[in-house]
Amino acid sequence: MPSVLPEGDPAPEDGSLPASVLEGAEDRRFCVYVHVPYCRVRCGYCDFNTYTASELGGTSQADYASQVQRELSFGAGVLKDAGLPERPVSTVFFGGGTPTLLPAGDLIGMLDGIRREWRLADGAEVTTEANPDSVDEAYLHALAEAGFTRVSFGMQSAVPHVLRTLDRTHSPERVPLVTRWAREAGLQVSVDLIYGTPGESLADWERSIEAALATEPDHISAYALIVEQGTKLAAQIRRGQVPEPDEDLHAEMYELADARFQAAGMNWYEISNWSRSPETRSRHNLAYWTGEDWWAAGPGAHSHVGGVRWWNVKHPRPYAERIAKGVSPAHAREILKPEAKRAERVLLETRIADGLPADVLTVDERRAIPELIAEELIDGRAAIRGRIVPTLRGRLLADTVVHRLLG
Repeated sequence: MPSVLPEGDPAPEDGSLPASVLEGAEDRRFCVYVHVPYCRVRCGYCDFNTYTASELGGTSQADYASQVQRELSFGAGVLKDAGLPERPVSTVFFGGGTPTLLPAGDLIGMLDGIRREWRLADGAEVTTEANPDSVDEAYLHALAEAGFTRVSFGMQSAVPHVLRTLDRTHSPERVPLVTRWAREAGLQVSVDLIYGTPGESLADWERSIEAALATEPDHISAYALIVEQGTKLAAQIRRGQVPEPDEDLHAEMYELADARFQAAGMNWYEISNWSRSPETRSRHNLAYWTGEDWWAAGPGAHSHVGGVRWWNVKHPRPYAERIAKGVSPAHAREILKPEAKRAERVLLETRIADGLPADVLTVDERRAIPELIAEELIDGRAAIRGRIVPTLRGRLLADTVVHRLLG
């Protein structure tokens, strides 16, 4: 089952926000995330807030799009009552789960709901995640015609035994097909990879890298496998059925991926993300790393506005019940204090190629910079320009960089 929600302060049923969210709001972009918590099967490594048909507890996928649209309408009222300026939506991201398990008309209807409540900015980025076996040509063309601009395919691997370990349902041969269909529909294409699966060799990983690049994507994400407690994979490792991930092999895999991606013209812009050009970076993900505002709709979804973070109830059934009552679906929230906001900014912006402005650090914290340069953890030339940017080694030791800066 998915991991439990974090604790926090009580969230008001009317969703009201404190006056502090107004500070600097004009300078922050506004984004929307829609969580679609449905999967055909549960992958053994995954602890995301997702549910198969047998776990829905009497709720129906057919009702989901209308529930989300009601939450979006509720959210528009909350932001207006808080006195926030009217801001068009810069990016929209449908994640999950598998959003494309829903009919294309449901995703389009939710996007139309976002347009009605807030309108889309000119050139807005609109993305959906998809499994390679959950879409066809007609589905992708329908999304493109409705205003979607990107699709992010969960490729994960091109090696059958790795896909089996991950409980992925698609075949490697499906990925080139769906990526071609998406490009023909006029959509930007991203592929997601996972490295470090138990039993995956460096040669296996190299095969997946080459297969991903062969699809000529605009964007690639590559994430190290993390074994989450409570997952099927964690139990298999505990019983000795599969080996534990090897951190040294993870580092080799990351270095290989970075070298191959960059040789193919894909430049890193966040530790786990590479793009063909600055225009094909995921602007939605960058909004998370740079502290913009976003409303996140759906069970278990996490929102952030002006230093206030809240998260919805986890299961689709209580989510549907709260939506039907017209009250906030939030389970709890937290209001970040200034020092916590600053520390979080250091944590996130030292992950990106644009870097962290050095003047965010205190005088004492900046004393760590020369040693970090000497140890080849941050880029010396960028530091002279006043930015803290990790080197390749610094990306591999990102937690160390943050710890050294914050003491």
